[in-house]
Amino acid sequence: MPLDPGHLRLLALIQRHGSLAGAAHALRLTPAAVTQQLARAERACAAPLVLRGPRGATLTAAGALLATHGTTIEQASATASAQLAALLGHLSLRLRIGTFQAAALHLLPPALTALRHRHPDADLSIVDVTSERGVHEVVAGRLDMAVIATYSTPLTPPAHVTVHELLLDPLVVVLPDDHPLAAPGSPVPLERLREEAWVTILAGRAARTQFDRATAEAGFTPKVRFETESYDVAQALVGTGIGVALVSRLALTGVPGTTHRPLARPRLHRRLYAAVASDTRLTPLVDAFLALLHDVAADIRSGWDAP
Repeated sequence: MPLDPGHLRLLALIQRHGSLAGAAHALRLTPAAVTQQLARAERACAAPLVLRGPRGATLTAAGALLATHGTTIEQASATASAQLAALLGHLSLRLRIGTFQAAALHLLPPALTALRHRHPDADLSIVDVTSERGVHEVVAGRLDMAVIATYSTPLTPPAHVTVHELLLDPLVVVLPDDHPLAAPGSPVPLERLREEAWVTILAGRAARTQFDRATAEAGFTPKVRFETESYDVAQALVGTGIGVALVSRLALTGVPGTTHRPLARPRLHRRLYAAVASDTRLTPLVDAFLALLHDVAADIRSGWDAP
């Protein structure tokens, strides 16, 4: 029969304190409870383990042998407690974030500044990650939070991951500032751009799939002159006058020589989410930063709605 680790620890304490009362005090038990435990240990071992006398208690040879292993258990338990405390302390300060470029430039910085003021000891790290990979990195435990975007496609998180919607990010038409539609006025219908040359996101990306679907529904095949993976590059190219582009409102950079107009129909957009583990009790900075992101997103929406 396997020996009870609690019995081994009890023998180590009896040896250390020289009495059952001392062991009882260390264990925060009554002397009667310790006596019962000792009786169970002796029955399990089929051997006497303690000799009691007027001057306290001493261990038999069998008891001394087992007490050695009890000391090892105590030392391992103390080491485990110290290591657990260190780990929990580290996790309480850790926040590993993955995000894409536009969010890293325009959404995260105010929230990070506020977090650093509130938690100056925070252990922060931020990495570039595509929206397609963000949730997988959270699932794998390599990220505590992924800020991601989806275009039209509903986001269904896997088990043990929760997603929080942060922002509805509308797409706008970026035009050369001398374009006939550049003058302030009503939103621009997509079909009015059927004859334009386009700067688009690379084929196969979610943004490009949304664009291709929208132009098909508007009844035309766009003349794609340049493809890029970056909204920044797209805006720079529009600034040269070679075409127009659809860019997310969050990613607008105000490149010289460009202006933007709302899209009338269809009203295309992307949704920004924060994906986190469903249980964040070990990483409390996740919840703190999530609240800050919601505040920043609200400020951004207010700015967009302002005249």
